[in-house]
Amino acid sequence: MNKAYLLIGGNLGDREANMSEARRLIGERCGTLRAASSLYATAAWGLQDQPDFLNQALFLETGAGAPELLEGLLDIERSMGRTRGVRYGPRAIDIDILFFNDHVIDAPGLDIPHPRMAGRRFVLTPLAEIAPKLRHPETGITVMEMLEQCPDELPVHKYEGVVHKKP
Repeated sequence: MNKAYLLIGGNLGDREANMSEARRLIGERCGTLRAASSLYATAAWGLQDQPDFLNQALFLETGAGAPELLEGLLDIERSMGRTRGVRYGPRAIDIDILFFNDHVIDAPGLDIPHPRMAGRRFVLTPLAEIAPKLRHPETGITVMEMLEQCPDELPVHKYEGVVHKKP
């Protein structure tokens, strides 16, 4: 079985229900979910004039290869109404592959490990909850070390039904 770490997130519609549906569909169509972080809330990254996001890290065991997993995840996004438009724009659901085993893949549309995760606190915080000692296959740095070194200053909060807004 292959081991994949994913990040799901969204900021449109019923965000909690969308996250729940994405988890259900991933488990149903892509493999077995072995772990899920808490939900985390953060202000939008990259394009700030939009609703806050919820994010969650998942650990998935899958029989699929990385390209097949990506196709399955893109199908789930489409089935949940995701359309790609404005970069960093609002969306009901987004599903990214962060790690796939210890593979390094640089192919059109598929970069693993996720090339920008080390600079994004909203990715590293939930991932560190479920896999703090997971090592980046190229740098050897753990997820917790990446989080400690992360230059991103956007606050990330455990979600408890209330979105934290900047004052």
